[in-house]
Amino acid sequence: MKRREFIRNTSLGAVGTFFIPEFLRGMDLVGIAGQTEFKKLIVIQLSGGNDGLNTIVPFENDLYYNLRPKLGIRKEEVLKINDQLGLNPKMIDFNKLYKDGLVSIVNSVGYPNPNRSHFRSMDIWHTAVDSDKYSKTGWLGRYMDAHCENSHAMLELDSQSSLALHGKLRNALAIEKSDKLYKTLRDKYFRDVVETANSVDLNEDNQGYLYKTLIQTNQSAKYLSETHTVKDNNLEFPNTNLGKKLAQVSQFIRSGFSTQVYYVSHNGFDSHVNQRNSQDRLLEDYSKSVSALVQSLEKSGELDKTLILTFSEFGRRVKENGSAGTDHGKANNLFIIGKNLKKAGVYNEAPSLSKLDDGDISYKIDFRNVYSDIINEWFGKDADQIISKSFNSLGII
Repeated sequence: MKRREFIRNTSLGAVGTFFIPEFLRGMDLVGIAGQTEFKKLIVIQLSGGNDGLNTIVPFENDLYYNLRPKLGIRKEEVLKINDQLGLNPKMIDFNKLYKDGLVSIVNSVGYPNPNRSHFRSMDIWHTAVDSDKYSKTGWLGRYMDAHCENSHAMLELDSQSSLALHGKLRNALAIEKSDKLYKTLRDKYFRDVVETANSVDLNEDNQGYLYKTLIQTNQSAKYLSETHTVKDNNLEFPNTNLGKKLAQVSQFIRSGFSTQVYYVSHNGFDSHVNQRNSQDRLLEDYSKSVSALVQSLEKSGELDKTLILTFSEFGRRVKENGSAGTDHGKANNLFIIGKNLKKAGVYNEAPSLSKLDDGDISYKIDFRNVYSDIINEWFGKDADQIISKSFNSLGII
């Protein structure tokens, strides 16, 4: 049976391939063990290019206020963390984590020959290759290929997995809710496809392998939905998109999922216009949500086995634009959150505003150095298999 005839003769022809979700690839989830005695990584991506200078504010730097006469956050507003830098005033809960010694702030993080395009810069961060090279696999996907037996080793709380989680052998599972996944696959259209997938007519021409994967996905989703009882929240999370995602991450960790990496995106940081309102709101949401996550994991005894990385694909230009916003920049700050950091606090000096890279903050630390440290020192594996360039340890983790 040819592919077109196969599709036409099944319910798949009625709905089209649009309804085949991204997470179908590589879903060999059956076999989750009820163990939590291993280290976990939670990645929070601030999508759109978060403005690092209005997140970690250099309140004693006159150049900051000269270049941002409207956007600059007043000295008396900031939450001071040392005699030079302060947090955005909306990050009250995050400030508590910082004071508790759970946060390392790394300034001027980027890469050589930076790119101001959202898509290209995010690809570079996801793949961890040089900016003039391209890759179809992500750094976490390559880690999964080398060190993980199943795709459930990594979960993204979204409708599809990011490039960072794509490997050659398998892709991470992208899932919004385990019960929603199973209910979707119980839909009549998918039931018909699953039944048809048992046909001897299946071959590479009609993509039978895809439908066989669908059967595996169905079994895996059923296992997730019925075998595991997802624990309720052990404290209240913000009723926001990010808060709900991080609440699910906490539930999955505390429920015994043998997943090493959880990936979450917090969208909306492309602040070309009226930045203060939008960024302040997003940072407040981040602050409250990540604080709730840390408290939940601490309460359940999971925090000492969990590391949280927060990054954005680039920072913003130092000088404000004419629309009360900022345009795409280059280097930025990132956060590493954990219970036993070797160097908590502000890791390195604030970015120079007098020696700019074409109006942008110059990078001092390659983001791949952070990735390498996570692989080498957190997971205890050899980063040379994953990251093409070698780095000395930053001594944070």
